[in-house]
Amino acid sequence: MASLTRRDFVKRSALIAAAAAQVPTLARAQSASAAPASLPATSANADVLHWLEGKPAVLPGTTWGRPWPRGKHPRATAFTLKSAEGSAVPVQTWPLAFWPDGSLKWTAHAIPGDVPASETYRLETGAPAAPAHPIKVTDTADAVTIDTGIIRAVIARQGDTLIRSVTRSEKEIARDGRLVCQLENRQDAAAKRVESFSGEIARVTVEQTGPVRAVVKIEGRHAGQGRTWLPFIVRLYFYAGSDSVRLMHTIVFDGDAQKDFITGLGVRFAVPLRGENHDRHVRFSGIDGGVFGEAVRGITGLRRDPGAKVKDTQVAGLATPPLAEWDKRVTDRLQYIAAYADWTLLQSSADGFQIHKRTRDGFTWLDSAQGQRAGGLGYIGTPDGGVAFGLRNFWQSHPAQLDIRNATSDAAEVTAWMWAPGAAPMDLRPYHDGMGMDTFDKQYNGGLEITYEDYEPGFNSPEGVARTSELHLHFVAATPTREAFAALQHALEAPPQLVSSSAWLHHCEVFGKIWSPSDRSSPARASVEDRLASYFDFYVGQREQRRWYGFWNYGDVMHTYDADRHEWRYDVGGFAWDNSELSTDIWLWLYFLQSGRPDVFRFAEAMTRHTGEVDIHHLGRFAPLGSRHNVQHWGCSAKQMRISTATNRRYYYYLTGDERVGDLLREQIEAGRTLLTFPPGRKLAHAASAGDQARGETVDATKVGMSVGTDWGSIASAWLTEWERTGDAKMHDRLLAGMRTLGAQPHGFFTSALTINLETGAFAISEDKGISVSHLNAVFGLVEVCAELNQLFDVPEFRRAWLDYCELYNASADEQKKRLGSALRANGLRQGHSRLTAYAAQQTGNPALAKRAWEEFATDWRGKPAATGAFKGTPLTGPTVLRPVDEAVFVSTNDAAQWGLAAIQNLALAGDALPRS
Repeated sequence: MASLTRRDFVKRSALIAAAAAQVPTLARAQSASAAPASLPATSANADVLHWLEGKPAVLPGTTWGRPWPRGKHPRATAFTLKSAEGSAVPVQTWPLAFWPDGSLKWTAHAIPGDVPASETYRLETGAPAAPAHPIKVTDTADAVTIDTGIIRAVIARQGDTLIRSVTRSEKEIARDGRLVCQLENRQDAAAKRVESFSGEIARVTVEQTGPVRAVVKIEGRHAGQGRTWLPFIVRLYFYAGSDSVRLMHTIVFDGDAQKDFITGLGVRFAVPLRGENHDRHVRFSGIDGGVFGEAVRGITGLRRDPGAKVKDTQVAGLATPPLAEWDKRVTDRLQYIAAYADWTLLQSSADGFQIHKRTRDGFTWLDSAQGQRAGGLGYIGTPDGGVAFGLRNFWQSHPAQLDIRNATSDAAEVTAWMWAPGAAPMDLRPYHDGMGMDTFDKQYNGGLEITYEDYEPGFNSPEGVARTSELHLHFVAATPTREAFAALQHALEAPPQLVSSSAWLHHCEVFGKIWSPSDRSSPARASVEDRLASYFDFYVGQREQRRWYGFWNYGDVMHTYDADRHEWRYDVGGFAWDNSELSTDIWLWLYFLQSGRPDVFRFAEAMTRHTGEVDIHHLGRFAPLGSRHNVQHWGCSAKQMRISTATNRRYYYYLTGDERVGDLLREQIEAGRTLLTFPPGRKLAHAASAGDQARGETVDATKVGMSVGTDWGSIASAWLTEWERTGDAKMHDRLLAGMRTLGAQPHGFFTSALTINLETGAFAISEDKGISVSHLNAVFGLVEVCAELNQLFDVPEFRRAWLDYCELYNASADEQKKRLGSALRANGLRQGHSRLTAYAAQQTGNPALAKRAWEEFATDWRGKPAATGAFKGTPLTGPTVLRPVDEAVFVSTNDAAQWGLAAIQNLALAGDALPRS
């Protein structure tokens, strides 16, 4: 969701108030879900906010999301923030979501960059303290000016210069901030040429105006060579009292993968330089506190010594003494000491970087340093000021590059390259030619059957896939010390993030009340917890050992393992990149909620960024659907809402208030309309005979066949999120219509041939008396969204239908025949579905169901006893494998995600019934 200006907030609050006033007549809130019970005595400090990775050394300002129990705070509540020492800390607050009664469910908060970080904080009601340097926003027809009290940035409203200038103490620190793109155009195979493009502004929106935080959203396309293409979205974040700017950069690919090969994608600034070359400094960060630091013209290591004080000040980045205080044998010969104008840090892979420098264009590059992984932060400046510029996840998202050019001139040029010009061009072409799969039969009974790849000509296109990068810019008053530069690098790696405790999140009953804080109070619970930790730790290790990194890959994991090759099936059809299959994202987020582990948060954060951007088409004919698992993230012809589902991204949005993820959530509201053109089941045997008709237009463009799990669960999540955020009555009505008509179906969630009205959200009552079930229905977020819907609304027929599904899916064949008329088929993933049984047990208070849930959990998908407790992979070394790895042949991502979700939810819903041995 875009952050609100004050004017928008007032208007939207009126809308939400009007919608909330209708809620009692539209749907009764569950009486059982009124204000939650008080926090346990053992959780006296559960409401305290803490830093995810400990108190930061550098605080450029930060934003976080905070949940509240239902009914606790009216929408107009003001909040004050208190440090651990009891002092008031300036804070800005805005709403993210509301409970059905109109009270605050989630709020977002921001603190400035000029306050010392406290170990913990507490939010209380009351007037917030004013920042020492409140942000000032001046918005005109020509430009938007943001003054943080430390820096002043002028943002253009048109043209190809996004940031015209940044000044500090009336001194210009940077100017001409723009987006740059280099393209190797292969339209003429015999004459490849490199073309240059700049980001051209189409729209500027001021989303927040302070007093603590200001946000400016810039949209446009890259222009040049008589062409405009490659849409971009840039958000600039400013905090009161801060000299830093956070820049979120998104591109959406709309080119031709056969012809358009990006060779460089970056953000560029000019940095004015004052003073002599020996007082100009370059810095690059390593990891683990490492710093590369040199002067443009070095004066150490010379045959003649300028003096200890001179050398010490230069090494420290301070202004050197006047030349009169130097050894005259050096000052008389300064012109003979080489000065280096150009510097480059290139991270070409996850395993190697190089730093080069040269005196100027036309002369050779010198190798300055190299190593495995660079931190991604650079600096150019003088003792009078400069710019530190960094790209987050630098080596993880290779190829990346930092350039400094013309450092010996009046103004250096710096570029943070998200795709490095020093690397091979970006190649988004398909990885095979179709191999003759030109009919549905060949695709379904051929490719899908042998390699699990759902191929269809033209569907393996990257059109509309996106990528978001995060840059940090620091406009500093002087060259940072090495220690200060290393601290900036740490903030780049892990931006300071405030979070609520697991106990507080659970107390607020957010995310459906189907998880609970970690509890190791019994050996049986501890054994389940140990295996949860082992699964996560194993994937962290696999990401590193298998190098699941790269610009288009970082954040995803692989789907299935090949024990014969001792390798994940990275090159086998639909077994390669996971693309959220069976709710990997949700598993990780619920595990963070349960455990509070920082490393889980960061892993899930990277996955949310990736799966929300790369695995989804944001423009073009497939938008806004996602692509099923494949060798290439966009390669599968199954374009489905089960991948683009808002459920996967709700967690990160509410925990952080991130605006880009808010955009992605809103993008899914009308996703069902794309199913009119691309029905998910068009290749199944009953649809194959329909041929092109299955892909073409339907008679009624408001109605479409929709799976209750993989489709409706996904779109219901988008409608729910939008209604929570805005009070939009249309979203509310769609939800209720869907819930009521699902509950009215002849067999509830087991009903065949469901058709939904996309305008009203209501399902037609099916005339098909058959029973339908799929093992995939409940493993793409349906469990999670139904838990929230039942928590928020009192729709008895929906609740009963969902509880029937939860109770009967894993029931005995006799029980299924008794209740449904016949036994179920295609109801696999029994262990993962044990959490449905646990939900039914908790909702009905049936101890037999709770006991049954754990019996189901104790058996794996093969019908064999399932292990609990910690595990480690088997170490493998050469010549069996190329490099040392840990192997666990029993691990597949489908199983890990579903086991993890079942473990977390069973513990929360039926933990008391867990056998003790």
